[in-house]
Amino acid sequence: MPKHVVSFIVENKPGVLFKVSNLFRRRGYNIDGITVGALLDPELSRMTVTVDADSRELNQIVEQLDKLVEVIKIKRLDPIRTICRELVLVKLMTQDPEARQEAVEAINENHGLILDIEPETIIAEITGEPSEIDKFLDRVKKIRIKEISRTGASAIEKGNVIL
Repeated sequence: MPKHVVSFIVENKPGVLFKVSNLFRRRGYNIDGITVGALLDPELSRMTVTVDADSRELNQIVEQLDKLVEVIKIKRLDPIRTICRELVLVKLMTQDPEARQEAVEAINENHGLILDIEPETIIAEITGEPSEIDKFLDRVKKIRIKEISRTGASAIEKGNVIL
């Protein structure tokens, strides 16, 4: 199934994230990624959800989300007009010089930042399209990933289109 991105404005209050995630659970859909952050108006937050579903299923999800009292606006984002980014923090085991060199090259090729260097580890920050993050992680698996923290996608449509 293709991945779809749905973004919505919700009231910034306790329990909203639970209601949204519970709606997906009840319908039997796994949330691939979810990000939430307050807007300039602290009473509102923007949620972005990435989900594997076909178009019919996704329409049902959007309709159900739109019925929640706390949801102010909702929109399926057009994949052609959407800029989507994700951040990953990754701790790599770099005990030997070859692994360290390979890690630094992979981080630099992905325009990443080295946040910490210890004798046995490097912590890096990589930002990009979710598929780019996946490719980076595949590349550094052979170095040995000790720990990973991934944000989930944040997305916004190009041009004058707003949520």
